[in-house]
Amino acid sequence: MVVTKPSIAYVSLLVREYDEAITFFTSKLNFELLQDIYQEEQNKRWVLVAPPKSPGTAIVLAKASNEEQEKFIGNQAGGRVFLFMKTDDFWRDYHDFKSKGIEFVRPPKTESYGTVAVFKDLYGNLWDLLQLN
Repeated sequence: MVVTKPSIAYVSLLVREYDEAITFFTSKLNFELLQDIYQEEQNKRWVLVAPPKSPGTAIVLAKASNEEQEKFIGNQAGGRVFLFMKTDDFWRDYHDFKSKGIEFVRPPKTESYGTVAVFKDLYGNLWDLLQLN
């Protein structure tokens, strides 16, 4: 019997349109487009993005398919920080994101665990940019 260690493979993020979300994640946050596969039987795309060489969780860009889902675009965590992007060089990524027009809603702060700032994605979801000590 093979014993495996469970892990979270994907997190689904509701988006308005696939292509605008792909553009944001690849051009603004420097993510890689891992998969973009049309699923004919469901008339949707399987779109998977992740930070470059990320060994961890990837994001499924899931286009909202009805009015109920559309209500949650940009507010998937009820106004709290939803996703946490860990970096090995906070200031490099902070300045890069700022230069690409990423809006930071909380400025950089040094905490006991590391350096952190909060930014919005293209829909308004809040993210932490985080470098741990």
